[in-house]
Amino acid sequence: MRLRHGGDLGHARAAFGEPEGGWIDLSTGINPRPWPAPPLSPDALTRLPSEEGLAELASTAAQAFGAKRALPVAGAQAAIQHLPYLLPPGDVTVVSPTYGEHAPAWEAAGHRVRRVAEPEPADVLVVANPNNPDGRSWRPDALLAVDCGLLVVDESFVDPTPGLSLAGHGHVVVLRSFGKFYGLPGLRLGFALGPDGLLDRLEARLGPWPVSGPALEIGARAYRDGAWAAETRIRLERAAARLDEVLAARGFELLGGTPLFRFVAGGGGAARFARHGLWVRSFPDMPGRFRIGLPPDEAAWARLARV
Repeated sequence: MRLRHGGDLGHARAAFGEPEGGWIDLSTGINPRPWPAPPLSPDALTRLPSEEGLAELASTAAQAFGAKRALPVAGAQAAIQHLPYLLPPGDVTVVSPTYGEHAPAWEAAGHRVRRVAEPEPADVLVVANPNNPDGRSWRPDALLAVDCGLLVVDESFVDPTPGLSLAGHGHVVVLRSFGKFYGLPGLRLGFALGPDGLLDRLEARLGPWPVSGPALEIGARAYRDGAWAAETRIRLERAAARLDEVLAARGFELLGGTPLFRFVAGGGGAARFARHGLWVRSFPDMPGRFRIGLPPDEAAWARLARV
């Protein structure tokens, strides 16, 4: 059964119609002020993605991450789907609750999955750092100290806090997302970092053209723009602090989060937000708890404060 994720306003419209003033989507943890992508070259759409372009993107991203090698994939989700098939069926431990695709992907590949609350010794340990949806994080040295055969770290939300990253450790499998921090999720770009042998098998499984021509071009340019990344980290921290103030002043309990989203309790249910055109992320297994992303503009901030 396909899991439901944030970012699809079709579900909101089907359940609540079209509110006055339209919908404001706060259901994702995506930067609402994206990297200003320039116009694409004609070749980005009219020619197949080149090996030269793929190598340039991989090299640029690896340098930005501080890693020896970065394998481009069609979003971190692509690596999540394919990685379990590179290992023989065995025991996999997933630190939970977390992004809902991890455990099903390993189970679909024939692995026996255990869900635990904290990182612990395991044959294969899967952890998101920072975690989605609650924003929990672990120090890199603490994760490296856990005795496990293979450590898989989903760092989809790490860009605002790069000090948490394990990207420089070649024996750890690290999954990175481009779309969240750079605000361009429709590009479907991500990366897998890790041991060469495992990355070679993943590359072979994905086949030719693992990412699109526009992804090659935009990704390489964006990762070279270090000034934008530094300024954006500061802006996101300030926006998250502002969101905390808005929510706390209205009785919400802050349970966690990252600079890209907050995880809170209270508020009387997601339907209360939806009736006013605010789409937040709710969780059937965690009633009364929500993930709320950053409003995109002052009008959205004002509507959130009113609601």
